[in-house]
Amino acid sequence: MQNGRIWFAEDGLSGCNLHTTGALFGIYDIIPYLCTMNDSKIINDPVFGFIKIPRGIPLSIVQHPLMQRLTRIRQLGLSNAVYPAAQHTRFQHSIGAFHLMSEAITSLRQKGIFIFDSEAEAVGAAILMHDIGHGPFSHVLEDTLISGITHEEISLMMMERVNDEMNGALNLTLKIFKDEYPKRFLHQLISSQLDMDRLDYLRRDSFFTGVNEGNIGSARIIKMLNVVDDQLAVESKGIYSIENYLTSRRLMYWQVYLHKTAVACERLLVNTLRRAKHLAAEGKDVFAPPCLKYFIANDIDGESFRNSQEALANYGQLDDSDIWSAMKVWAHSDDKILSLLATDMVNRNIFKVEVCNEPVSEERLETLRARLAKAYGMTTSDASYLISLSTIQKDMYDVNEDRIAILYKDGTVKDISESSEILNVELLSKKIRKYYLCYQRF
Repeated sequence: MQNGRIWFAEDGLSGCNLHTTGALFGIYDIIPYLCTMNDSKIINDPVFGFIKIPRGIPLSIVQHPLMQRLTRIRQLGLSNAVYPAAQHTRFQHSIGAFHLMSEAITSLRQKGIFIFDSEAEAVGAAILMHDIGHGPFSHVLEDTLISGITHEEISLMMMERVNDEMNGALNLTLKIFKDEYPKRFLHQLISSQLDMDRLDYLRRDSFFTGVNEGNIGSARIIKMLNVVDDQLAVESKGIYSIENYLTSRRLMYWQVYLHKTAVACERLLVNTLRRAKHLAAEGKDVFAPPCLKYFIANDIDGESFRNSQEALANYGQLDDSDIWSAMKVWAHSDDKILSLLATDMVNRNIFKVEVCNEPVSEERLETLRARLAKAYGMTTSDASYLISLSTIQKDMYDVNEDRIAILYKDGTVKDISESSEILNVELLSKKIRKYYLCYQRF
């Protein structure tokens, strides 16, 4: 206390040490009050402002090593080759999604939707951990170093591991996450076509890339949420926000997530890892940090994850820095192909990319292989590592999934495709397919 005021340490008084507290404040009679005030952590988020993380299960999850790993994994992978400011992490995204979930629960409770405190805590824990199984550079590892298992399945395995460490404190969280809990709308808040995951990453990715089209009205959408027959619905007053949300999502996918340069970077990385794995299979010593070397030296599939703790343990150590460390060493490899590809990655000499609306002919691919083989003095078989063909298909709205329901004042519920004046089911569900031909520059 100084001049009639009480001065608080920025991070509170963790542990409430008597001597430290006394030294700070010069008095001891306020210590109990200070201890009760420090019941949460505050994170200053550039998108949503101050986010409160309550002590107990949420804070324990945030501090867990598997969650802290997400601080070392970029949210947008290699998209920073196009948008240099896109350096935010999956940890930031998880925190933001948790904040939106807290806002959604508060909004639903205000409308008379009964949600137990334990349910609110459990669904918050679920959204915090929904991306815990993501590997470095988004889905690159799923295409190359592991097979037969998705990051969603790995997330569930990691959540079960954390639950064991917390003596079953996440049992309810797991039920909601796996859609095994009677209140189905809680699962829809985590995973659906209008969930807190999507509401955050559209706002966050828009903010860090500078692509304004993704700046959706997330606060408005959350305020318009309601529950009908145990299903999440949006009140009719929010229909324009939903139209904007669906349009923004489409634009963000083609402008950011599937930008041709970002796709070219990803294919370059995939081919580099494929080459490293090929050399390891031939018995050659390929440098890599231990956790990465495990996946390069072994054929890891879903069965390996399910039947061995070793695969999950090594995966839980992987982050972006492991890939980059390996790349810097591979750039000086004796293998000509690995050296070329790794040097391209390190120096951002990105594959040239052509976006086509029709499939690329085999004749065109053969011609490219021959030209690349001649230009770099290698066989046409080896030149295949310098070419990548990717087919990407995306729609704005899947009518076969959980639909976005619009609730009218008279109690009727309609699908967004029926309610919208500017969107129709044909337009919403139309799948756009593009073919990305990526190859080494010559």
